[in-house]
Amino acid sequence: MKCLGKRRGQAAAFLPLCWLFLKILQPGHSHLYNNRYAGDKVIRFIPKTEEEAYALKKISYQLKVDLWQPSSISYVSEGTVTDVHIPQNGSRALLAFLQEANIQYKVLIEDLQKTLEKGSSLHTQRNRRSLSGYNYEVYHSLEEIQNWMHHLNKTHSGLIHMFSIGRSYEGRSLFILKLGRRSRLKRAVWIDCGIHAREWIGPAFCQWFVKEVLENTAHKCQECTKFTKYLCHYQNHKSMLNLALLTYKSDPAMRKMLNHLYFYIMPVFNVDGYHFSWTNDRFWRKTRSRNSRFRCRGVDANRNWKVKWCDEGASMHPCDDTYCGPFPESEPEVKAVANFLRKHRKHIRAYLSFHAYAQMLLYPYSYKYATIPNFRCVESAAYKAVNALQSVYGVRYRYGPASTTLYVSSGSSMDWAYKNGIPYAFAFELRDTGYFGFLLPEMLIKPTCTETMLAVKNITMHLLKKCP
Repeated sequence: MKCLGKRRGQAAAFLPLCWLFLKILQPGHSHLYNNRYAGDKVIRFIPKTEEEAYALKKISYQLKVDLWQPSSISYVSEGTVTDVHIPQNGSRALLAFLQEANIQYKVLIEDLQKTLEKGSSLHTQRNRRSLSGYNYEVYHSLEEIQNWMHHLNKTHSGLIHMFSIGRSYEGRSLFILKLGRRSRLKRAVWIDCGIHAREWIGPAFCQWFVKEVLENTAHKCQECTKFTKYLCHYQNHKSMLNLALLTYKSDPAMRKMLNHLYFYIMPVFNVDGYHFSWTNDRFWRKTRSRNSRFRCRGVDANRNWKVKWCDEGASMHPCDDTYCGPFPESEPEVKAVANFLRKHRKHIRAYLSFHAYAQMLLYPYSYKYATIPNFRCVESAAYKAVNALQSVYGVRYRYGPASTTLYVSSGSSMDWAYKNGIPYAFAFELRDTGYFGFLLPEMLIKPTCTETMLAVKNITMHLLKKCP
């Protein structure tokens, strides 16, 4: 746009308009997601009776709320902590109903758009794309994560092997990082993050895990590659580290783990949904597959597995967030991972999946109230893991069978992994417990990943010992 070349009087009159136009074009002036969440609220209520629960279910269905906790309206009952995201045009009606019915509630987020903008540094001019100085304390887009994976594959070929296990519904590659010293007779651990698109802290942890492995397998900074030198330099200038973290940093256990175990890391399981949560809808949960009979898109990738498929805790309606899909493994992402795990299940000893939010460590069963055969071993691993996690910042996690600790849900990846011969299957629900919900600020990535790393290390070390 040219503001010059006008006569002096016209230019003087036109300058304010030019200034305003340029101001609008500044990145910091525009709103994320086209300001679509302006005035939206996140409200928490806990029904005291089944009558209140029924009334809340009814009004939530009528107002088409976006349920954050629990994942389905069917789970709402007496005593259930329920967090709902309600658009601005429906929040008045919901609040009026709650007040008239004398149901206690708490507004967790007053204006979702403002909280979204405040907690994100997407607007700031920061070096996201630099691979040599990759920032693990911010959220990254799918493109950035996959570029980072390619970079590590090139710079750490002795420790990392990157490969694809298939393509998503929209044709994106499903990339895996295999970490470990090359050896024939090795057990393995599978880790996936981002099965639900809006749970951004999951992919952030998967990246953090890889970073920690690379840091702790370097004996001295002098022996590091250029990338690892940066990481070592960064660590040497940290201050006020927790005692438990100091012990962890100097512990050779990480190198022992890499010598005896392979790690298969899938930083973003639901690649289409994750990309969509960056470009269109921050709170999208499902995959992005199309349905021939409904306009609603996507399937809950954690209800699409062939283990008590589409039973309790899953929905048959394509517009629901817990839609199980038209048939088991209908989603190419789920099919690809299931095929890979089936092929390698003889040496995969642990399956870990990372979600948010609730601060829980869950193990089977999820689809029924029953005790798993190796309960003693799994319970011991979970107990040690949550204690290790708490030792860093004092954050408490509940742990136990998913059906009793969280809720009953069928068709989950965790149950499928366990039923298919993987003896240690866990699902982490990372921070927090609702204050930020899915909008966990970037400043909490580091503490969340630091404490979670200790829990994961305890579980994997458990595999190297005989179960007590």
